[in-house]
Amino acid sequence: MATKKYTVTLPEELAEEIRREVGPGSFSAYVTQAIERQRERDRLGELVEDLEKEQGPVTEEELAAAEAERRDNERWFAERRAASGKPSPAA
Repeated sequence: MATKKYTVTLPEELAEEIRREVGPGSFSAYVTQAIERQRERDRLGELVEDLEKEQGPVTEEELAAAEAERRDNERWFAERRAASGKPSPAA
């Protein structure tokens, strides 16, 4: 992918914190990844809006069922990690 240099303004403390964590050579890659993630979130938000226009809003029951399924999946993966001896992602 072709690249082009842009000038952006960032809060100094934030930029310096990121630079310390990722190093000066990785700063642009970090910012690029952050922007890509935000664009994905924006597109997902637009998709949710479109689906809610078509199907109606998500009900509390549907949200509760999705949350229960998420917890079940998280528990299942945690059990597999524990059985394999691999550390959890948060570790």
